[in-house]
Amino acid sequence: MAKILLRSGSLDDYQAVGENGQSVFDSALQIRETLRLRKQQALIDCLAIPQINDDGDRVDWYAPFPGSVRGWAAADSDTRERALKSLEKTIAGALALSKRCMQSDKAPQVRFGALLAKALQFPGSNHVYLVDDRAVITFWGFVNLNESIADDVLACLAIEEPPEPEIDTTPEEEHVPEPVTVTLSEPDAPLLTPPPAPAPVAQPAAVASTAEPLVYTPYPVNPVTAAPQSAVQTPQPEPQPAPAARKKQVQLWVLPVAAVVVAAVAVPVVWIAMKPAAPAVAVAAPAPVQPVAIAPAPVQAVPALTASLPLREAEFTPPPAPEPPPAPVVIEPPPKDALLMDADQVRIGSTTFLNGNWRVEVDFRDPVSGKVPALRYQINKNKGQTTVTLRGKVTCKAEVFSGLHSDGTLMIKTRGAARCSDGARYNVPEIACKATENNAAQCTGQYDEKTVVPVTFRKVSA
Repeated sequence: MAKILLRSGSLDDYQAVGENGQSVFDSALQIRETLRLRKQQALIDCLAIPQINDDGDRVDWYAPFPGSVRGWAAADSDTRERALKSLEKTIAGALALSKRCMQSDKAPQVRFGALLAKALQFPGSNHVYLVDDRAVITFWGFVNLNESIADDVLACLAIEEPPEPEIDTTPEEEHVPEPVTVTLSEPDAPLLTPPPAPAPVAQPAAVASTAEPLVYTPYPVNPVTAAPQSAVQTPQPEPQPAPAARKKQVQLWVLPVAAVVVAAVAVPVVWIAMKPAAPAVAVAAPAPVQPVAIAPAPVQAVPALTASLPLREAEFTPPPAPEPPPAPVVIEPPPKDALLMDADQVRIGSTTFLNGNWRVEVDFRDPVSGKVPALRYQINKNKGQTTVTLRGKVTCKAEVFSGLHSDGTLMIKTRGAARCSDGARYNVPEIACKATENNAAQCTGQYDEKTVVPVTFRKVSA
């Protein structure tokens, strides 16, 4: 049955983890075989099978068992939760096995336990796949570039629960709109109070035909500003008498009403006639305005210009000459055998440009021999070896590893001091390189806090 390919990738895009200079990936097949002999089938099914290509720079990861495949993010939350619980149980058993092996007295078991603990590292959740709803990890034994190992390897697979909606517990009785208060534009103005309703007027009894006649009022009376309601007499309709009695009643009212009308008209006329007339005021005619002659102001003569003024011919100043345009910046091509830090590879965090054999020139003299040490570097996939030649035939060797920082700085370090053929130790400088305008690497070597010297890489054949 054909194997199911889960993921492929370049080894330069990740950082391998390991123990004592031995990476987990170099021993991946041996780790799976050891787990099979120890009957750890659940753990074997969690680890994808790696297969490296012929060039040694890419690796394919295959499923350890057949089934339908989908990514971790493509599965629903219930499926991921079940797979995560099973994976947590399997990882806990693997850590327990690693702890028991590291407590053994046998060196191979201790080494296996240390590698097994690091083998559970993987770059992220996008490297986990579900094969028949069971989790399978690819690129195990790797972490992302410039990242350290994680204490909790399954933290990136944690399922975030959605927040619970807030429930409003306020009773409906409290949701009463507040009364609206209207404030007048002038805070000191008094509030308008509607006038009180008029009190009901008592209906008097019917007036006999022999009662006093009503007094005529020439102006209408305002019911609001008039006298109190108790003093106002409202006439009521009289009962209709017999025809003979009505003729007699009209005769009784004629004289009093006529007298009142005459008095109302005569009093204003008499008062106007008795008022004394105002004396006339004599207004004098305005006096005529006599014209006044105004003499014009004297005009002063302008003194004539004399030849004594400091006159001189105008001078012509030519405009300043335009500044020449700046000379174009010429970027010199790098030397043929120089270390070139390709910008595209640096942007993605790859160090493929460092693979190969290099002769390193250091501006530093050995304090014992007084000679410049000869350094050789052999690097492939961020790992390699350096050889230092001192005092003729004395050579020192040390393992080196490299990587890129987030700011694009290339770092090359050694795992401790180099071991020399005469039993001595030699401190290899820690090298840092930055790309220049023509992509050539500009490097420095640091022996200690006070000793930093220029370093130049030259490509050499094997």
